[in-house]
Amino acid sequence: MRSFKNTFDLYDWDTLEQDIYNISSNDVQRVLGKEKITLEDFKVLISPAAKPFIEQMAQRSQALTKKRFGNTIQMYLPMYLSNECQNICTYCGFSMTNKIRRKTLSDKEILKEVAHIKRLGYDHILLVTGEANSTVGVSYLKNAICLIRAHFSNISIEVQPLDQDDYESLIEEGLYGVLVYQETYHKATYKTHHPKGKKSNFDYRMDTPDRLGKAGVHKIGIGALFGLEDWRVDSFYTALHLKYLQKTYWKTKYSISFPRLRPHEGNVEPKVEMTDADLVQLICAYRLLDEDVELSMSTRESANFRNNIINLGITSISAESKTNPGGYAVAPESLEQFEICDARSTEEIKQMIQFQGYEVVWKDWDETFSKSV
Repeated sequence: MRSFKNTFDLYDWDTLEQDIYNISSNDVQRVLGKEKITLEDFKVLISPAAKPFIEQMAQRSQALTKKRFGNTIQMYLPMYLSNECQNICTYCGFSMTNKIRRKTLSDKEILKEVAHIKRLGYDHILLVTGEANSTVGVSYLKNAICLIRAHFSNISIEVQPLDQDDYESLIEEGLYGVLVYQETYHKATYKTHHPKGKKSNFDYRMDTPDRLGKAGVHKIGIGALFGLEDWRVDSFYTALHLKYLQKTYWKTKYSISFPRLRPHEGNVEPKVEMTDADLVQLICAYRLLDEDVELSMSTRESANFRNNIINLGITSISAESKTNPGGYAVAPESLEQFEICDARSTEEIKQMIQFQGYEVVWKDWDETFSKSV
């Protein structure tokens, strides 16, 4: 059965790394002179040689984003339902090896969180759990979606990878989108950071977007966790994955996220530092590669960085995020998955976006539009 693994196996990490670091400034100038950017060109744009050209890339990225998305920024909010997890992940506060108090929200607690989130104005919510199938498996997720679907236009999830029929059953209940990050596409490094639990199965996780595409989900979000490996090579594999998915499941919408390692319980130091300038370069490179893909920025990043990146290609942004179950109204003291950096309120972020000349969109406009034509 065809999957992304067939494409993945055609590439070698070390060869890609060498290619990227051998790129010259002449290569960058040549690529920036092209109207259509290919995957090979993307390697050029994320190379060290492209750093002096970030301003030129940013201007083009801004123009392409406004052409496709107009002066709009979508706002969403994550709601953590549980911090129970059966995996060992070296970089995550929910890892089963961390001696923390575990909590899974009840129906009453979920609705209490929802009431608080609705008062903030959100109509697009992302449900997040640890990976513990025995407590927050498909039946729990079905129940949660059924509880809240009357309150939100769009419900997405970021949970453990599931089988195709599980996704199909959740879509029937009102599931709109799924975020699933490979973390890193370097197999050996992946195994180092995921030594135990279902998540240690590299191929099963990498095939998750294929199962989602076959299930017919409306939107799939992918990405890598920057800090585990060389961000340039991981970003190329993410772009390769994106292009494969778009060609194979062409009815589905796609988004890319840019998480960098943040402090957490059981800290692990980044193997490779990704600077703010690096992240700007990468965001612009993705936009030049694909003007339709949604680019999302979380509260992991600083207020100053998020203020400045609004104009350069980002299309969706979170605000006032809590990364602990019940963090908004039920249990503010429970352990966070990781520390956020931008702690400004929803209203402050809304005002910042509007001050820069953008309109805030509270739900996914693509689905709304498609239902009206």
